[in-house]
Amino acid sequence: MSGRNRYCPSASQVCRASSFTRQPPRVLIVDTSPPWWSETCSVLCEALENFLALASTLEGPSRVPLLSLYAVSLQQECLLPFVQVKGNLARLHSCVEELRSLPKEGCTRPRAELLRQAVLDSLQQYKHYTHHATQGNDLKSSSVEVTVLTSQSGQIVLKQLEQSLKDSDLVNLRRLLVVHIAVEQNFPEREPSLSPEPTLKQNMDEQGDCLMLGAEMDVQLVENSVVAVENVLKAWLHDQTGEREHLQLFLPAFGEKLSSKTNTVHRPNPVCIKCDMQERLVSPALLPGTPDLGAKTESLRDFQPTSKSLSNQSPPPQRLRVIKALRADGVCQSVLYGLPLIIRPTTCWQLDWDEMENNQQTFHALCHTLRTRYWFLLVRSEPEFGSGSRVFSYYVLQPSTSLSLLLKPVLTRELMLPCNLPFLNEDPSLNALTMVEMCLEQLEEDPVFNPLCLRSNLYTQLRMRGLLSRPYTSHSESQSQGRGQRRDNHRPAEGSTSRQQGRVRATIAPLASAPPGKMSRPPLTLSHSSAHAPSLCRQ
Repeated sequence: MSGRNRYCPSASQVCRASSFTRQPPRVLIVDTSPPWWSETCSVLCEALENFLALASTLEGPSRVPLLSLYAVSLQQECLLPFVQVKGNLARLHSCVEELRSLPKEGCTRPRAELLRQAVLDSLQQYKHYTHHATQGNDLKSSSVEVTVLTSQSGQIVLKQLEQSLKDSDLVNLRRLLVVHIAVEQNFPEREPSLSPEPTLKQNMDEQGDCLMLGAEMDVQLVENSVVAVENVLKAWLHDQTGEREHLQLFLPAFGEKLSSKTNTVHRPNPVCIKCDMQERLVSPALLPGTPDLGAKTESLRDFQPTSKSLSNQSPPPQRLRVIKALRADGVCQSVLYGLPLIIRPTTCWQLDWDEMENNQQTFHALCHTLRTRYWFLLVRSEPEFGSGSRVFSYYVLQPSTSLSLLLKPVLTRELMLPCNLPFLNEDPSLNALTMVEMCLEQLEEDPVFNPLCLRSNLYTQLRMRGLLSRPYTSHSESQSQGRGQRRDNHRPAEGSTSRQQGRVRATIAPLASAPPGKMSRPPLTLSHSSAHAPSLCRQ
């Protein structure tokens, strides 16, 4: 096992035990009506194939426990009944191939009744599945989420579904999302009635007219690209628990008041801001069998490539190729992850003095140029010679004021999760702004951050854990225990004491005779209890 795999954190370390406990089963309804299907088929199938390859191999808790897929054109067809996603890539791949083979020619006006039947059939199928599910099935969600992928107007499709489903039993429907894949620019001659022309603004304006069916209903407009459709599907990988907030952020209290009655100071409670947390990437530790994907910078041993040479030989150096210059203010910190490594010019003794001096001057010039231009460098790992791996890792090199660079892993498309955050277009309310400013004024401001001033109480915890795990034994006690153990090992069994005694006496030679004129000591013999032997020898 390579060092890279050996030091990789487990799935239980990456995912919290309470995470992903109530992930809903998913139903995907694809509108395959021509001629739109000819424009979206390849994009949608590639995005779906990529997503299922990722979701089915993730370790840890299942983020997409069940999936069912329907295709709707002249009729609605269930291509995939509810199956487990994790570890079921072969079955999922065959379903995508069947979806890709559906006819693309012709011109069909899709009927809203078929979409309604697909939604109701999926809910009925889920009821049947949960009724006959085995006890070992870890299914904790009582409702499903239905996603409709269509190239029609998303708002029109949602209105039609609302009208047709208003009298139906939707107890098991948690959310209905209509994803409008915009392809109208490819059909300028299409009739307005068949063209999905409504914009996001129109969708938001008409959202207030939705009929309340007890389930959340939404419309999402995406472009006809693999990345955009992938982001729709990757949103399923986020934690969908939502029963309570993930984080409570406490700001320092302000406004101490002196009570006139009790003459005591009233200290108000700190201001609490409740927040939710969201993952920015899929951790490479959750992907088995891909040790080269996702840089591991926890230690130099993890960063260096795996060497197939002898154990007493040093591993070959890692090879990084600079592929692009990046503006420093254009790199979002959320796309950087892992522990940083400091890069500095080598002091390897095998280099001669001139080569080492030239190397240091070149490194110095690189740091100076990046710092003056406010640049970062995007670098890519080069595969080791003779290795068949074609999985690349990417890093960002950041300059500093010293003769060094900072190396941090950077996200790739496969690992990135969607993150739709609202922009701050307007100022906050005056009351909230005043309260937060007064809270922050209570803080001490440091011009330079010094981590040496922070203590995590780690040393104390390690000492307590180490002392409690092994009881303390003094040196003298360990020696006496060792002698006692040796004596016990030489002690004969009680049933064979009489037979062992004669044999032991016969194996010990008598002492030499004393010279004439001196009294000789009697020969020393061992009794059956050898526990007294050390005391006899010391007399």
